[in-house]
Formats: sequence, C-alpha cells, structure tokens
Amino acid sequence: MQSSSKHIKLAIGAIQLEIDGRNFFLKAVEMSHNKLGKKMFQKLADDELRHLTDFKKIFRPIIKGEDWDKLVESENSKTISPVIKELTSRLEKAGRASEIEAIKIGMELERKAIHFFEEFNKEIDDARTKEIILNICDEERFHYDLLQSQYDSVTNSGFWLDVSEFRMDARF
Repeated sequence: MQSSSKHIKLAIGAIQLEIDGRNFFLKAVEMSHNKLGKKMFQKLADDELRHLTDFKKIFRPIIKGEDWDKLVESENSKTISPVIKELTSRLEKAGRASEIEAIKIGMELERKAIHFFEEFNKEIDDARTKEIILNICDEERFHYDLLQSQYDSVTNSGFWLDVSEFRMDARF
C-alpha cells in the first residue's frame, strides 16, 4: 500500500473516529452516577486511545511526508466535532436517564466504527494492515455487544442470561 491522498483521508477518518469516540466515552464517565458505569465507559475510552496506537503502526510507514503525531495532535486539537457536540447535547437533555442514553449513543458510535472499518478494509491490500483493521473491527463489535448487554441489563429487557447458549466474545 503506497501513500496517497486516499490513504491520508482514511487515516484522518480513523483518527477522528477514535478521538470522537474517546471524547464521548470520557463525557459519559463524567455524567454517569454508577461506579460500574463509570468503569465501563472509562475502559471504552481507554480502548479508543489504544486504537490510535494501532493506527500508528499502520499509517506511519504508509503516509510519507506526514508526521503521525502531528496529524493526531492536529485532529485532537480541533474544536469538538459537531457529532460529539450533538451527542453530548443528547446526553445532557436526558437528565436522569443520561446513563441509558449514553449506552444508546455508545452503541451508535460503535456501529459507525464497525461500518467505517469494514469499508476501510475493502480499500487496502496489505495482509498485515488488513489483520490489524479486522482486529480493531472485532473489538468494536465486542464494544457494541458489551453496550447492548449493559442496555438490556439496565432496562430489564433482552435475553435471560442464566443459560449459556451463546458466547459474549462474538465467537460461536
């Protein structure tokens, strides 16, 4: 995979996706009143930060003439993205139901991330890069499943989990 404006655009999209996700989950940590909720949202925020490190492995050799750290800092220093502003506003309007709203918004973010990385993977041909992107995509699916399980638990809906008929790690 050689450097091109398309690869730079993909890198910036991946960076912004992870920064936005991290910023949202950190806001959810602040707004959550539940100790376990705070812990879950913090873990999700930490995972998004770790994904940026994984992207560094992918993009640094590909994006010639661009300093990876400056690219990340540039994206990180931009004003809060409109997406995160809108999602944070939804959280604040939810009031007492903010934790449930945070879970629902987190699920939306994870769905968008899964779609982005599935499409991203179609654009690359390097086997090692594909492997890293697929691993990140699997992790985003796990995040979605975790959030879905939390939502079902908090709202007393969903499946009864007393009989293990499936695994929570997305493997059958």
